[in-house]
This record gives sequence, structure tokens and C-alpha cells, in this order.
Amino acid sequence: MAAYYKSLSVLVLSLTCLISFAQSIRTITNGRGVTIGLIHRDSPLSPSHDSSKTRFQRLRDAIDRSFSRKSFLLRKTSRSVDQTSQAPLTRAGGEFLIEYQLGTPPVRQLSIADTGSDLTWIQCKPCTSCYEQDYPLFDPAATNSYKPVGCQTDECTNGGSTGCGDNNVCQYQVSYGDRSFSQGDLAAETLTLGKTASFRNFVFGCGKDNDGTFSSAGSGIFGLGNGAASIVNQQESAIRGRFSYCLTSFESNATSTISFGNDAVVTGSNVQSTPLVSKNPDTFYYLTLQGLSVGEQRFEYKSSSSIKQQSGEEGNIIIDSGTTLTFVPSDLYGRIETSLKSAIEATPVTDPQGTFNLCYSSQNGSEFTAPSITAHFEGADVVLPGTFVEVSQGLICLTLVPSQDLAIFGNLHQAGYLIGYDIQEKRVNFLQTDCTKLR
Repeated sequence: MAAYYKSLSVLVLSLTCLISFAQSIRTITNGRGVTIGLIHRDSPLSPSHDSSKTRFQRLRDAIDRSFSRKSFLLRKTSRSVDQTSQAPLTRAGGEFLIEYQLGTPPVRQLSIADTGSDLTWIQCKPCTSCYEQDYPLFDPAATNSYKPVGCQTDECTNGGSTGCGDNNVCQYQVSYGDRSFSQGDLAAETLTLGKTASFRNFVFGCGKDNDGTFSSAGSGIFGLGNGAASIVNQQESAIRGRFSYCLTSFESNATSTISFGNDAVVTGSNVQSTPLVSKNPDTFYYLTLQGLSVGEQRFEYKSSSSIKQQSGEEGNIIIDSGTTLTFVPSDLYGRIETSLKSAIEATPVTDPQGTFNLCYSSQNGSEFTAPSITAHFEGADVVLPGTFVEVSQGLICLTLVPSQDLAIFGNLHQAGYLIGYDIQEKRVNFLQTDCTKLR
């Protein structure tokens, strides 16, 4: 039986110690591997943390971001032309922040880490129009390793070029569902993760015209997608097409982590492994969900025609770090909900905000328990954490939600697993892990 998650910092990090963000970053280098910290945007360690909001308000904000992000992901998957540089971000979405450095000497950057984006971009001087950010703008004139990318290059094509600018410099443009955008020059720089892991000639977007609803806490986007412009493929020879992350649970006082290269290898007798499915757009990581189980009762995946049209029989769900909730086909969700209602010895109540379909009251003081829910991917059975969460005072709701169009495996249900992406082997590996001990 799985108890509900009572605390929130929406995924991760109900941190009680108010140390600085910089102190929370952990770096380990071992040969060709590096591990650094990830900070949830709502954590007290995050510059974007709003202490005036309650934990329930921050949770509802993350839930709202999930629905906005899903809408934009759907629009992108429905396009026949792959636009690797257009990141699926709405209202400065994405849930985790990553710190890294660009240039020589290195200059600290803080960006949203996003498995649904390829191109990394930051705001740069001179800026025609830039949104307000807490960090100083990156100055190409102050680094010895900055090199503009020429128009007639593979890097220009892979970066999603929108044209050729002055002095034969390749231009880029990324846009988002809420009309936010970034555009500027493609350039190559030295990227440093942690203190010693450096990658030369890392191609990124040097944004000169940026506007929209971006948070002032971040300087841009750090692309972890599967497209050619992301760090995963750009630096494939160095990190061998591997990265992994381990997201701590709601009640942890530890940061999450992300690893590259040798550090990202996920091994052990209990590893669950599922194939990565190649589809367009190639930015996203597609898995095949075969069904879900409530306790011992299994329900096979059945999708509506609209989902089949978008996702096909293989690669029918996207695993995404930037979406909090998990979206499953409405038919499958209905069967899961019916099974849970039969198994839970309590009377369902209505979510006043109308977001969740299945909720229960926790105000009578009794402990709420529910059967475990297992996601059956091809070759991998993953027991989902956080299936029931206290979304407001005394209200506990199922955090799987029905979808008529796109299925997404969200980060709430990835917590407590070391999840490794191996681009070369075309696999995603899951290992149930105490992520608080990865120090």
C-alpha cells in the first residue's frame, strides 16, 4: 500500500536549511564523468523561490505549468517538420535549475535544465531587448574562447538556423507557446560543468533579443533533448551519449543530481531497462507504455484514435523532466480510477478547483493509504511514487490525469529513481535509488 505525499515543494526539496544555491551544487569528476546538483525552481535554495506563497500555492503553480507545457508539447509533436531549436516551454516552464559556466575565464550561468529542449541559449551583450535577469549578461567580448558560428556549417544547420546575419554569422530563433522568444547569434564556447569538466566548442545561442515571461532567476535554457543541438549529441564523443538524473522525493532535505558521461552509467541487478523509440520531432525521449497496474490488477494500454495518430503504437509516451504530472490516455485512466475507487476504503470528494478527477479528504485524522501503481514500459516495470498528493489543506488527489491527445511521464513519478539516458544504446534505465545518498 502506498501512502500519499503530504508535503510539497513540488517535486523535490522541502529544504529546511537556508544555505546558498552555490553551496548546494555538488560536483564530482571521475575520468570522463561529472555530477552536479539540480535545484527545483520552488525550493528555498532557488532564486525564484517565493516565500510569500504557501506550499499548496507552489504545488498548484507547478500543476498549472504541467497543463501549459503539455499543450505546447502537443503542438510541437503535431508538426511534420522537426524544429530542433524550438523548446517546449510555456510561461518560463521547466522545473529544475542547473548551474554551469561559459567562456574563458568561465562565467557562471543559471538556466532551466530541460529534456524537452535541444539548443542551450543565454542572454548576451550587447542586447537589443532583454528581459530582466539577476545574473549579469554574458559578454562575448570578455572571453577568449568565443567564436561565432558561420552560416555554411553543420553547426548552423543543427542549431535550427533562421538566417545569416552580419559577417556571415549564423542566426537562431526559439519561440514558445506564450509568445516568449529568444533570437540572436549561434556561437561556440567553452562549457564548464562543475570545476573541472570542460567541453570546448560547445555551440549555444547568444541571445540579443529576448522577451516574454521568463523568470529573472535564470539566464536561459540548458538543452538536454535528443536533437542534434543538445549537449547530449554535441558532446557525444566526450560524454558518450549518456546522462542521468536522480530526483529526490518530497520529504527530502537533499538536492537532486544530474550526471554526464561515465558518472551517468546506471548498473545493478535491479535495473529496469526500456528502449528509446526514434520519432519526430527527435527532441523528445519516447518510451513505450504497455499498461498500468493497480496493486496486482493490470490494465493494458488502449488509446483513442487521436493519441494513436500522434504517438503510434511504439513510442506512445514522452518522458519529460519539465512536466510535473503524468498524463495517460483517458480510457486507461478511467480503468485505473475505477480500480482505485474499489480498493480505497473512503468516499471520494470533489476538487474545488476542478483539476483532479479523484480526490479524498484527509481531515478526519485517519491515515490515507492506496494501492501502489506500476507503470509497465516495454521491458521495465516502474512502481510510481507520489501517486496521491495533498494538493491543498486536507485534500489528497491522484496525480495521474486523463489526456485525449498526448501521454507524458512526468517528473513527480520519476522521483526516487536513478534514471539513465543512453543515446548510443537507445535505452532508458531505471534504478530505484535513495537519491539523498548520491553525494
